[in-house]
Amino acid sequence: MPFLRGGREAGDPDDAPAVLTESSRPRFDPFRPDPDPAFEVDAADLLRPLLEPGPGGLLRWRKQSTNAPIVHVEDAYIIGRLDLRAADLRFLFRFERCRFEHPPDVREANLLGLVFRQCWLPGLKARNLRSRNDVRLIRSWVEVDDSGRVDNETTVRRARDVDRGVPDAAVNLTDAVIEGSLILTRTRIEHPRAKAVQADRLVVTGALLAYRLEAVGEVRIPGLRAGGNVNLSGATLHNPDGFALNGNGVHIGGSLLCEIDTYSREPESRPFSANGVLFLPSAKVDSDIVLRGAKLEVDQTGPICVDAWTTGDPYVDPRPALIADRLRVDGNVELSDQLDVVGTIRMVNAHIGGSLRLAGARIRVRRGEVEPYYDRALHLDGTEINGDVQATGLRVDGMLRLADVTIGGNVLAWNARLRHPDRDVLSARRSRITGNLHLINTTLTGTLRLQGLDVGGSIVLQGTQLSEPFTLSSSSYSVDLRTVRVGRDVAMNAYRERAFHAEGGVTMDGATVGRRVGLDGAVLTSTDAHRIALDAGGVTADEFVLTLAEPPRGRVLLGGARCGTLTDNEELWRARDGIELEDFRYDALSESVPLGGDSIIDRRIELLGQAMGGYRPGPYDQLASMLRACGNEEHADTVLLRKQQYRYESLARGYRFLGPGVRLWSWLQRWMVGYGYRPVRALAWLLMLLVAGSLWFGLGSDDCVRDDRLHAIDNERCVVNEDDTGLEWNPVLYTVDLLVPIVDFGNKGRWYMGGADKWVAVGFTAMGWVLATTVAAGVTRTLRRNS
Repeated sequence: MPFLRGGREAGDPDDAPAVLTESSRPRFDPFRPDPDPAFEVDAADLLRPLLEPGPGGLLRWRKQSTNAPIVHVEDAYIIGRLDLRAADLRFLFRFERCRFEHPPDVREANLLGLVFRQCWLPGLKARNLRSRNDVRLIRSWVEVDDSGRVDNETTVRRARDVDRGVPDAAVNLTDAVIEGSLILTRTRIEHPRAKAVQADRLVVTGALLAYRLEAVGEVRIPGLRAGGNVNLSGATLHNPDGFALNGNGVHIGGSLLCEIDTYSREPESRPFSANGVLFLPSAKVDSDIVLRGAKLEVDQTGPICVDAWTTGDPYVDPRPALIADRLRVDGNVELSDQLDVVGTIRMVNAHIGGSLRLAGARIRVRRGEVEPYYDRALHLDGTEINGDVQATGLRVDGMLRLADVTIGGNVLAWNARLRHPDRDVLSARRSRITGNLHLINTTLTGTLRLQGLDVGGSIVLQGTQLSEPFTLSSSSYSVDLRTVRVGRDVAMNAYRERAFHAEGGVTMDGATVGRRVGLDGAVLTSTDAHRIALDAGGVTADEFVLTLAEPPRGRVLLGGARCGTLTDNEELWRARDGIELEDFRYDALSESVPLGGDSIIDRRIELLGQAMGGYRPGPYDQLASMLRACGNEEHADTVLLRKQQYRYESLARGYRFLGPGVRLWSWLQRWMVGYGYRPVRALAWLLMLLVAGSLWFGLGSDDCVRDDRLHAIDNERCVVNEDDTGLEWNPVLYTVDLLVPIVDFGNKGRWYMGGADKWVAVGFTAMGWVLATTVAAGVTRTLRRNS
């Protein structure tokens, strides 16, 4: 193995080539800006034995099978140009503790391998390089002289002195093919005014390992094809005005790892950090993407790095920290475990074969002042996730947008803190979740917008507290569950000692729930603009559990809702602005009313009337129908009786001048026959009037018997017509004839009544008509009800 150590032995002539023997000199420090001339090695002398082999040259040596084909150079300051462009050499070049005056040039070369270890380079030209083994830059420093000197591909490109499209990078690996791994571990690459690394369409059959890489300038690897992992754990990428990492269309056969470096021997681990955009659209990763504990930051007030993002399109995120539109990942995406992001995480129309983990992450974006606001912290529109979305402990300042997302597992967000006041904090319109949506013990500032969401399991918001909702002209709800479809439960209950609290109220208009809607221990308030605490209009479910912790501060809308079982408490019916109950249907109460529970029915009727704030027939009919379906006919009639009482009271208030008459008529019906729902009262009234009339007419007499012109009967009563002298006076039959209208039993028109008897008879006739009409009305209602 040829070996070269920089420096010259004592007694060697000045123009003698460097010796290939070990030296006892101290090691060369390649990072000193003023290297010792004693370590200088001319690049031409180094390459001469390779490019111009003689009888004893390296070409002859290369044929010796007993030696490895490695050129090892260490402790050298290589002056001149190391030019291996287009060379075809079956050697592995290894440079250790070397400093280069000019960038090594291996463009279009075919080498066995290339290693720089603890070296300082002013650049590396390796476009179209082909290496049969690894290419390594380990613990090295690549720093381009940015003073304005033009040096091919490693200086700032100016359109007036070079052709457009010529790469400009400190390390240029464009179109290179590496039949091994590319290793950039602990290397610093600095080119702040251009690209640190340009590796368009780079092919690496192994892995790309860049532990603790420090790059100042863009790391550009679009079209990369890597057979193994791309590992940037512990790396620091700095390009604040553009792309920190440009990986458009990369295909990674393993995982993309940008996490905390845990492989170092140093006691302190270092997280991956990027100051600039991570640009990974159309990337394909065969395993996982891992950014655990990473630090991503984009200046939220600085210039927008792509002109197209300044168009005002509301669906564009102009200052993203990560862009991965159309990303395809077969495994998991780990954006978790103290990940700290300043800027938007955007993965639109992506496909994730595993789970998306956001647990313990923190994402922040700058709050916009004018529309479009561009406040999205996480943007996942149209993305398909085959596994779970895990967001326990997530902290977000900005909007989470998940419109039209398909999730094959669960969404689990315990103890999360999501903040986007006066706007939507989480929007998942028209999305589909196969499992459950859990936002438990979570604090949300802003509106939770889940309109049209389809959930196969349950929506669980236990202990969630929401405040400062988005106020629109039509609504200002904290929770928007309109037209959701849920396979099991919607649970907005208390969690341990923490109540579910929606400061702007909840809307579930048109929702379909397979089993239960639960608001046990919930606290509902409303904004002053709309004053609606709960809108459950048109909701269908097997069971409603509306046992609130306190009366809703606002109006409750239950019109058109349907449930099998209703569980409620007095707090619900004492809603501050009343309850809308029109066409609200429930088949049973969770606690049945016993036959002796008259006080329970009375209290429920009282609460019902107070909640409606006026007369509405439907809720009373619904309550009566429910009681009758449960076999409680007596209490059902009580409800309907009270309904009629409230109906006449409402009519009396509406008729004004005729109001007293309406009230009198209502009183007569109520006390005589209970509006037809108390038929026993009619019999009692008939018997009482029959007895009273019989006594009055049987014990009394008339002065008519002293009038010769009239015909007396038994000296007690007189007939009107002398042809009726054959009649027999019977006070009972006469009273019956007075009390029964229409039907004539042949008594009331044939006997003469005068004085008080005359007016008593008229009163009995009137009472008979009242009883007849009220009984007829009651019978009609009964027949209609039964039909």
